[in-house]
Amino acid sequence: MEILNQNKIVVIQTAFLGDAVLTLPMLEVLAERNPNAKIDVVTIPKNSAIFLASPYVNEVIIYDKRDTHKGMKALFAFARNLRQNKYDVIVAPHRSLRTSLIVLFSGIKESIGFSNSTFSLVYKHAVKYNYQLYETARNISLISDNAENLYLKYLPKVNFTEEIKQKVDKLVSSFPKESKIIAIAPGSVWFTKRYPKEHFITLSRALLNKNYLILLIGSEAEFTLTEEIRQSLNGNCINIAGKYSIVETIYLLTMCSLLITNDSAPTHFGMAANIPVLTIYCSTVPDFGFFPYNEKSSFVGLDNLTCKPCGIHGYESCPLAHFNCGQKLLPENVLEKLETLL
Repeated sequence: MEILNQNKIVVIQTAFLGDAVLTLPMLEVLAERNPNAKIDVVTIPKNSAIFLASPYVNEVIIYDKRDTHKGMKALFAFARNLRQNKYDVIVAPHRSLRTSLIVLFSGIKESIGFSNSTFSLVYKHAVKYNYQLYETARNISLISDNAENLYLKYLPKVNFTEEIKQKVDKLVSSFPKESKIIAIAPGSVWFTKRYPKEHFITLSRALLNKNYLILLIGSEAEFTLTEEIRQSLNGNCINIAGKYSIVETIYLLTMCSLLITNDSAPTHFGMAANIPVLTIYCSTVPDFGFFPYNEKSSFVGLDNLTCKPCGIHGYESCPLAHFNCGQKLLPENVLEKLETLL
């Protein structure tokens, strides 16, 4: 499917934060191929900052599916308002039933979504969701027939305001001079995606011994975890979880030597900052298509476990109650991979 020479385009992405970041390259391709188009994005409140910072987005339209727009009546009213904008094309990377219903009720004639979307019959053009591709390539395949060869040229891009730069620069200026910073994002929504806290502590100690400054990042909900790690360490370790916005965090990452993270949204923050990223895979695998694909990055995990992967998103606890995919991936294995990146 090729989207060319359109005037008004709307993209719906109301999934997880990481999915939102991986939609940014598709927006760039859309902008390049439709230079005169206004590109709007429908997203949830939590993800709005990412799209507001995109240089290719005209307007961000908030769809608050858990509050203001909860329920079918509110969904229908939202779609009706969308119709009044008279878009030429609607593109839906998100595959949920809500998204399909918005597309249906919006009445926009040219609609594009994935063939495995819930209620995919609503789409005029249903594109095959290729499980063999990286997620960025899958998104681009909605608008281009050359996605497999194209996606490596596009990393997520965001703009940084002067206010953001000043706030983060002030923080970095408080660090010891000429600090070599390694950021660590130890959290994840899913327990089975989280590398064990004790392993992160051991890993951090080894890096502190190499004179790196450790910067612990994450959401406000992950502050307790990051603080427990910080309190277990002596030396240059700073916990900023929950204190900086997503876009501020990405700008901060541009000043780091490397990011260590789980298979979670910070992986894609690191790509947006275009720094080396080491993604640690516990219960999930890179083959799902969410590994860091910028040339400076890599990943590590155990490949010889019969129980892995146990699910695409992870679980709140190990289904077999042993969590071998995290526990048996020793810090020295991760450090060995780190050496090749540093």
